[in-house]
Amino acid sequence: MLYPDTVESEVIVHKPWFVAAMFGVVFLIFLAFNLSGTSFGELMRPIIGEPADSGTYGRFATALTVALLFSVNMVLIGFAPLRVQIGIVWLELLLLFFAFFATFHLSLPFIWQKLPFLISQGVVTTLYVSAISIVIASLIAILGAVAKLSTNGFAYAIATFYTSFFRGLPLLMQVYLIYLGLPQLGFVVGAVPAGILALSLCYGAYMTEIFRSGIQSIDRGQWEASRSMGFGFSLTMRRIILPQALPVIIPPTGNQFISMLKDSSLVSVIGVWELMFLARTLGQKTFQHMEMLISASLIYWVMSICLELIQSRIERHYARSKVR
Repeated sequence: MLYPDTVESEVIVHKPWFVAAMFGVVFLIFLAFNLSGTSFGELMRPIIGEPADSGTYGRFATALTVALLFSVNMVLIGFAPLRVQIGIVWLELLLLFFAFFATFHLSLPFIWQKLPFLISQGVVTTLYVSAISIVIASLIAILGAVAKLSTNGFAYAIATFYTSFFRGLPLLMQVYLIYLGLPQLGFVVGAVPAGILALSLCYGAYMTEIFRSGIQSIDRGQWEASRSMGFGFSLTMRRIILPQALPVIIPPTGNQFISMLKDSSLVSVIGVWELMFLARTLGQKTFQHMEMLISASLIYWVMSICLELIQSRIERHYARSKVR
C-alpha cells in the first residue's frame, strides 16, 4: 500500500524540472570538488591523461559525465517497484564505497587474519557493555521520569539536577571522572564497570526525557480510572501506563541504544578491550591503521543495521496491537 507522500514523491521524481535540478546539483558539487585546491595554471593544462589531471575542460567533462549518469540512473530506477529501487540504490552505494576503499590499497590478508579476533573479543565486549548499560539506563530513566512528574520538590530537584548535569557534560569527560574520580573517594572500580556506569548515567539522563514524554502521552483519565479501582501507583504504572506508553518510548529508546553502541568506543580510553580499542591496538603493531579502522567501522555498521531491523520489528508489533 502506498501512502500519499510516497505517491507524490514518485510523481516528482519523474518531473523534468526535478531531474534537471538534481543534475545541476550533482554537477556543481562534483565540479567544486574537482576544482578545489588547484591553481589557475593547473586548470589551464591541456586534456592529456586522466580527466581529473587535465585542466578545466577535463574536469568539466568528468563532472558532466557523472551528473548525466546520476540523472539517467535516477530516472530509470524510478520505474522499478519500491523494494527494487531500494535494493539497487543500496547496491550502487556499496559499490561506490568499496571502490573508495580500494584506493587505500588495503591488505586484505591482514584484515582476514585479524577479523576473527575483532569479532570474538571486540564485538562481544562491545555488545556486553552496551546491553548492560541500556538496561541500567532504562531503570534510571523510569525513576527519573517518575521523579520529574511528581509533586515532591525533593525528588523533582534531584531528577532535574541529574538530567541537567549528565546531559551537560561530554561522555568522554564522564568516563574520565568516574574512572579517575571514584578512587579518590575510596571506590576503586575496574575499567569495564566504570565504562558501564558512565554510559548508564549519561544515557539514563537522555532517556529520562523519553520516558517522561511517553508517560505524559497517556491520558490522565487512565490514572483516575486505576485509582477508582483501588490500584496503587506501582501497579498502575506497571500494568496500565507503561504498556500503553511503550509504542511512544520504543523508537527513541532504540535510537539511544544504537547511539550507545557506537559511543561505547569511548570507553577504550580507559583500556576496555572493546572493538575500537582492539582496532587501534592491532593496527599499531604493523602500522596498518586504516585496515583495522575500516574493518571496525564496517562491523559497527553491521551491528547498527541488525539493531535497526530488531527495532523495526518491535515497532511493527506494538503498532499492530495499537490498531487492534
